Amino acid sequence: MKEGMGAQARKRGPRGRLRVIVPAFPAFNIYSRVARATTALGPVTVATAAAEVEGWDVEVIDENNYQRSGPVTDKGLPDHAALQRMRPADVVGLYGGLTSTIPRLYDLARFYRGLSVPTIAGGQHFVGENIADALRNGVDIVVRGEGEETIKELLRVFDGRLERRDVAGIAFLEDGRVILTPERMPIADFDPFPLPDFSLVRYARMRIFPVGRVRGCGMDCEFCTVKGKPRYARVERLVEQFTSLYETRGAKHFFIVDDLFAQNRQETLRFCSLLREYQDRTGARFKITVQIRLDKGKDTELLRSMRGAGIYNLAIGFESPIAEELKAMNKRLKPEDMIALARQYHQAGFFIHGMFIFGYPAAEGIEFSMPAAERIRRYRKFIREARLDSVQVLLPAPLPGTELTQRLKEQNRIFPEELVGWEYYDGNFPLFVPDPPMTPEEMQASSHRIMGRFYRFKHMFHIGFRLLWFPVLVFYLPNLKRGWEKWYRGWANELTKFGGWVIMKKWFAAFKKDPFSRKLAEAQRSLSPSFHGPLET
Repeated sequence: MKEGMGAQARKRGPRGRLRVIVPAFPAFNIYSRVARATTALGPVTVATAAAEVEGWDVEVIDENNYQRSGPVTDKGLPDHAALQRMRPADVVGLYGGLTSTIPRLYDLARFYRGLSVPTIAGGQHFVGENIADALRNGVDIVVRGEGEETIKELLRVFDGRLERRDVAGIAFLEDGRVILTPERMPIADFDPFPLPDFSLVRYARMRIFPVGRVRGCGMDCEFCTVKGKPRYARVERLVEQFTSLYETRGAKHFFIVDDLFAQNRQETLRFCSLLREYQDRTGARFKITVQIRLDKGKDTELLRSMRGAGIYNLAIGFESPIAEELKAMNKRLKPEDMIALARQYHQAGFFIHGMFIFGYPAAEGIEFSMPAAERIRRYRKFIREARLDSVQVLLPAPLPGTELTQRLKEQNRIFPEELVGWEYYDGNFPLFVPDPPMTPEEMQASSHRIMGRFYRFKHMFHIGFRLLWFPVLVFYLPNLKRGWEKWYRGWANELTKFGGWVIMKKWFAAFKKDPFSRKLAEAQRSLSPSFHGPLET
């Protein structure tokens, strides 16, 4: 497609079709198993808004959850040539919310551009110089910021009812130059928009439904892409997402995608009360996962209310058990306080998924040096004392637009993207020169050693042992409910730990076939030899 052709596109028939695509993870991604049970909320929300435009049909293809008789290639990926023969798309939208999927996104953009289908891309990856990069790689229009209003206006552009220069919050090429239209204001009122319509997601098997109420986060973590003052939808709108999905799709498992659940305490208590009342009235039993701050563990009333609403699983960003690293991340808790708070969550009956960032670079001006072996020891000790039910130990990723990325760029520490590509930006690979005395190889191996101690094959035998002892532990205890809860928690933990071992084994098998080690060696050589520490080894 020639430059600018996207704005001239027209529907091929009386109705046009927009296909929104969530690109596949790289083959070696550890999140594939979970992704096969859910989808990303953002693309569904944008697709639902687009479906309101007269004359347009909309569908979502999530390449990570693509299972129900959809056409596939010999590599097991969705066959987009076949999809075009079956149901030709007139416009394609591409979700760039995860940097590790960008190479696949560009492949898809070039494929559809080769068919003269206009391509739109949006998501958190597309900031700064990445906008021009996208426009050079098959993308006709980049959406900057939220997409619900923008996509509706762009469909009118493709209908010939609007000029693309009149659409706020987009970027495109014109005469070889990148044109940025004025920024679009963030959405302040969510009520005019329809609830996300998951029936638009084709070929997917949905078991866990993402829902949300809050956009933005006021915590200002250096490494995070989610910024800005939180904006809230009404509590009733969030409750309606639950009730609608339960009544129309039989949904029982939910993930609230808000980056920090319970940012507004009173509204959170009201939400939990309304959701509990609905479940008591209908007999529904929801199982809900949320992301929450550790310090909310002090609020016993909030914890009781959350449990009553069906919230059982908590994803908590502990980030690090090392005080110097916490300071660099703008975290204000001490490691010993974090352990005490984790135990309070446990006492309230929650499962805790602990999220960590191993090897976070110390803040400027702080003299800090710790061998990898000592870091590993501290992590293992912390995880054991906090009694976490599952853990995720990833490496720092200098994601586009973050303060961490800017700091590491200024220090000439980030490996060149042409050598260590975007596909490695998922937290499983070293992407920059770490603080001395660690090397990048040590940093990666250390995170694997921590998780390898937690997720082990032996837990398969523990699962069988707990099944054999189920009658004794439950029916011969004076409190049947408490006995069941105690048994179930232990059994679920063993199952999780064995499942984690299986995932890690598959990841290592894929890693052995991947050329990352060679690319890493080249990337280290490419940086200035005058840089401290690891490059001198």
